[in-house]
Amino acid sequence: MTELIVLMGSGETTPTMIKPHRAILDRVGDAPAVLLDTPYGFQSNADDISARAVAYFKASVGRDIGVVSWRRRDLPAVEAERALTTMRQAEWLFAGPGSPTYALTHWRDTPIPGLITKSKVVVFASAAALTLGSHAIPVYEIYKAGLDPHWVPALDIFRELTGVPAVIIPHYDNAEGGHHDTRFCYLGEGRLARMEQWLPEESVIVGIDEHTAALVDLPTGSVQVVGQGGLTLRRRGESRVYPTGSTLPLEALADTTAAAAVAPPAPASPTGPLAEPGAASVGEVADALDARFATALAAQDVQECVAIALELETAIDDWAADTNVSPDHEHARSLLRGMILQLGQLATDAHEAIPALLTSVRAARELARANRDFAMADALRDALTGAGFTVQDQRLT
Repeated sequence: MTELIVLMGSGETTPTMIKPHRAILDRVGDAPAVLLDTPYGFQSNADDISARAVAYFKASVGRDIGVVSWRRRDLPAVEAERALTTMRQAEWLFAGPGSPTYALTHWRDTPIPGLITKSKVVVFASAAALTLGSHAIPVYEIYKAGLDPHWVPALDIFRELTGVPAVIIPHYDNAEGGHHDTRFCYLGEGRLARMEQWLPEESVIVGIDEHTAALVDLPTGSVQVVGQGGLTLRRRGESRVYPTGSTLPLEALADTTAAAAVAPPAPASPTGPLAEPGAASVGEVADALDARFATALAAQDVQECVAIALELETAIDDWAADTNVSPDHEHARSLLRGMILQLGQLATDAHEAIPALLTSVRAARELARANRDFAMADALRDALTGAGFTVQDQRLT
């Protein structure tokens, strides 16, 4: 039976979630841990997404995980039974990016929902998190294909395990739209306000910000908010926000009265044990490093420039498993290429300046010798030899 439900708003395979993942996996020790690939099973790069996730948990989190491949409900009998057996043995179950409606189509009326509730720890992020509530947003259909706003029935597993009639919305604070509103998993306020009126009266929207997780501990009846954002409880347009570091009782999620919805947020301690500060994307990391690089370049501090370029290369590698679709990775690579070109130009400029510098120093030294200022001549000679040049003097007459 499930003891811990983890809802992640995004960033499930990024550096921001490494620390929470480690603490969460400690709950199951060495028991089998698996990734369920259904939400992205329709994508042509599904194998690559699985491989990157497995590599992330191995290299960054320090844990081996398996993959349960259930990309369609009509799998051959042997393949299906193999997948179901692996799920039955696992105590940690993870699912993440993709399409919530695709996942629901291929999970509904199969043993999958029942097996989800049997896993000791359930970690569902992004698209997968949407499936756990009573209703799900058909994200691709509305935001990408332009269908009219509507809900689709979801698994309602969260209510089964907690008693809370929740509608779960990840990417709650999304800002990718820039000048247009993409909060609330790309719905924006206008569409969410309309759709909220179509939910049952008792429903409560549980919103999880990006690079944030809500840890719902069933034995203790508590909910802990970790990561970089917050947890929002919303009903009929009224919201209560719990920032990272907050801990609240599970029954607070079920209290959907208007008075409770506008109550002050719970005390927060952002430096709690699972708080993970830092940038929310590799793009933010790259921009910060680019600013530092510009300062070092202006000072012609070559060593610092090289160190920053290497730091950016490491950051790009660290964020390689991020499944969020954005131009951030290409932006970071572009900045890295720019740094390399500027370092090359700095080296070229320095190389071109060497002959003129040597001529000036040699002329100054010869003048010093001609004037019998041997102390100055010796100092200039020592400077040249110290820089790796050989000095051969002609005898003075």
